Amino acid sequence: MKDAAIATTGHNMPPDPIDTALEPFGDTISEAENWLDGEPVSNDDQMKAVDTLTRSIKEAIKAAKAGEESEAKPVYDQWKSIKARWKPTIDDLDRIKNGLVSIVSDYKRQKAVEQAEAERKAREEAERKRREAEEAARAANAGDIEAQRAAAEAQEEAEIAQARAAAASKGKVKGMRTVTRYEITDYKAMLHWIARNRKDDMTAFLDEWARLNHRDVSADGLLVWQEKEAF
Repeated sequence: MKDAAIATTGHNMPPDPIDTALEPFGDTISEAENWLDGEPVSNDDQMKAVDTLTRSIKEAIKAAKAGEESEAKPVYDQWKSIKARWKPTIDDLDRIKNGLVSIVSDYKRQKAVEQAEAERKAREEAERKRREAEEAARAANAGDIEAQRAAAEAQEEAEIAQARAAAASKGKVKGMRTVTRYEITDYKAMLHWIARNRKDDMTAFLDEWARLNHRDVSADGLLVWQEKEAF
C-alpha cells in the first residue's frame, strides 16, 4: 500500500499527564525562570510583571496538584481496598499471636529469672574453681608428685566449671526480649536537668511549642509580631 502510515513504538501512547497539566503554562514558566537570575525587583513595573507571573505560577501549581491527584486516585483507592480486604485477617492473626504470648508470658518470665540465677551461680562457681586452681598451682612443689596431681585436678575442675558457666549463659528462654521502660517521677526535677544538661533539646522543644501556640498564648519570653511579606 503506497503512502501508508508506518506504526512506530509508542505511536498510540497517551500524553504524559504532567505535560498535559503544564502545557498552558509553558511560556509563563520560561518567563519566570528568566526573571530568576539573582537580581531582585527594583521598580513598580517589575513588581507588576512579577506579580502577574506569580499568579500564573500559582495556577500552574494548582493544575499540577489536580493532575497528580487525578492520576494517583485510582492507585490510592486500589491500595486502600487491598489494605481493607487484608486487615481483618491480619488483625485476627495478631489477636491470636497476642493471646498465645499472654498465656506463656508469666511462665517465661519466671523461667528466665531461674535461668539467670543458675547462670550467676555457675559463674561464681567457675570463678571460685579458677582461684583454687591458681592457688594450688602456686603452692605445688615441683618435687611433690601428690601436690602436682592435686593442682592438675584443681585445674581440670576449673575448666569443667567454666564450661558449665558458658553452657548456662547460652540457655536463654526463647521468645523473650529485653525492653527498657521509664516513668517520670518528678517533672520539675527532670525539666531542670534537661535545661542544665541538654540545652539543645530544650531549645528544640521550645521552638516547636512556640510555632504551634504563638497565635493563641502570650508566654513569658515569647515575642509575637506581625509583618507583611510577599506570597
